[in-house]
Amino acid sequence: MIQWVRLGTERKPVPEPAATGLVWAGAFGGALTLVLLINTLPGPGRPGLALTALSLLAAALGVWARFTAAPGTAVLCWLFLNAFAVPPEGVLTWAGSRDTRWLGCLLAAALVGTTTSRLAHARAAHHRLTAATDPDDGRLL
Repeated sequence: MIQWVRLGTERKPVPEPAATGLVWAGAFGGALTLVLLINTLPGPGRPGLALTALSLLAAALGVWARFTAAPGTAVLCWLFLNAFAVPPEGVLTWAGSRDTRWLGCLLAAALVGTTTSRLAHARAAHHRLTAATDPDDGRLL
């Protein structure tokens, strides 16, 4: 016999993503911290290392974010990368193809984090919601 249960009264099958403003605050604080650490420990003028670290940050923030937060996360990380990890420090510049590639890399990292998280949550929810049946009597276990 099938028993109907309202999904709204039980646990949510897929967790809600974090608010976009919270993700952007994390991107702001995390990017600032990472760029300061990279400029302090290995030294300034290492944009490749900073881009890698900021891409990992964008992917990690994407795990808790909605897809709509990805462009803002990428832009915030790029602002700190461009302003403080590339000489001259403290000056925003636009170097055409380089900055386009960097923005694309950061956006891709945020989208990969979000996509991976959404797929993992959807898969887990599917496994929770589909009940295994006993082949002998057909009842739900």
